[in-house]
Amino acid sequence: MPITSGSGPRETFERMTRCWIDGEDFGDLLAEDVVIETPFAAPGRPARFAGREEFLTATADERATFPVRFTGVDNVVIHDTTDPQVVVVEYELHGVVTATGRRAAAPFIGVLRVRDGKVVRWREYQHTLGIAHALGRLPDLAAALAGSG
Repeated sequence: MPITSGSGPRETFERMTRCWIDGEDFGDLLAEDVVIETPFAAPGRPARFAGREEFLTATADERATFPVRFTGVDNVVIHDTTDPQVVVVEYELHGVVTATGRRAAAPFIGVLRVRDGKVVRWREYQHTLGIAHALGRLPDLAAALAGSG
């Protein structure tokens, strides 16, 4: 997907969501020096990636085999900040678990900093419990939580 120089964070987030729904790679929307953080990552999962290459390499297998086809994004609320490069986004991501046909949704909150149409910082707060439930992985998550204490 071509990047339009000067695109702000709202437009970049919209392009990201279209990539998710269309099953397209969104790596071109990430700056080379992007920092991606998921402070509420499940135990055993990285909570921080420094650089586009690190993120894409570390998540390549998971992205290729992720058992969900995203079908929609709704309940989107975008909060502007005093910094024109930064927005806070609230959204609900819908999908279908490909192995079972089960439909599920999970809420997210993200803080995005965008420079020249590319994400330079992405801090996302995921509903880890809801995602594990949708994927049938609650027992694995519970075991990981019990072992991390």
